[in-house]
Amino acid sequence: MNMALAGLVLLVIGDSHMASQNYLISTLHDSLVSQQAIVHTYGACGANAGDWVYGTPGYCGQGERHEQSAPLFERTSRGKSWTVNELIERHRPNLIIVQMGDTMAGYGQSTLPQSWIYGKVRALTTTLKARNVSCIWVGPPWGSEGSSYMRTYARVREMSDFLAKSVAPCDYVDSTTFSKRGEWPTTDGQHLTARGYRAWGASIAESVVRIVGQGRVRTEANPASPVAQR
Repeated sequence: MNMALAGLVLLVIGDSHMASQNYLISTLHDSLVSQQAIVHTYGACGANAGDWVYGTPGYCGQGERHEQSAPLFERTSRGKSWTVNELIERHRPNLIIVQMGDTMAGYGQSTLPQSWIYGKVRALTTTLKARNVSCIWVGPPWGSEGSSYMRTYARVREMSDFLAKSVAPCDYVDSTTFSKRGEWPTTDGQHLTARGYRAWGASIAESVVRIVGQGRVRTEANPASPVAQR
């Protein structure tokens, strides 16, 4: 086993891909824990990157999971509101993993809303930079074309490419490299089947291990963390 993540505190935040049983809150979380990391995962359905700065609204459900415990879900619109600053204070992570893209891609719109996306992304990355916490940003997978989400492979490609140029200082993980178009079936055009989430979670975890192992992100203890204060 590659020990690059052993003992690191990882904070994982994301959208609806993190907010249901057998989604990434199960598969990615388990994969990171298997690498001996200490993992705290939060998902807010419908949230964009800026919502993690100002407070995640209860659009369509939330989920959270801590270390080896089972995930907890809230399905009402009156769920908790989290901010990344609050979660950094609570968990003192060495590294933050942001899974975000689909909620900002403007599926169904004639053009990618680049200015709006950039503003939301910069709100989050500026906050992370100010807190001196390293980050890895995970972009969207291919999913399926059509359905009520009006998703197209062309827009997924465009969104992923735009994120790759916009999320610095976070390192970027391009999820479209993990599968061929249509290889991971979906239940609704956007959300993957359990098999797809297992494959996506394992691939993200492998990428995180590689990025950390190569020294592409800093993972020294947060100066304010209990570990650093010993």
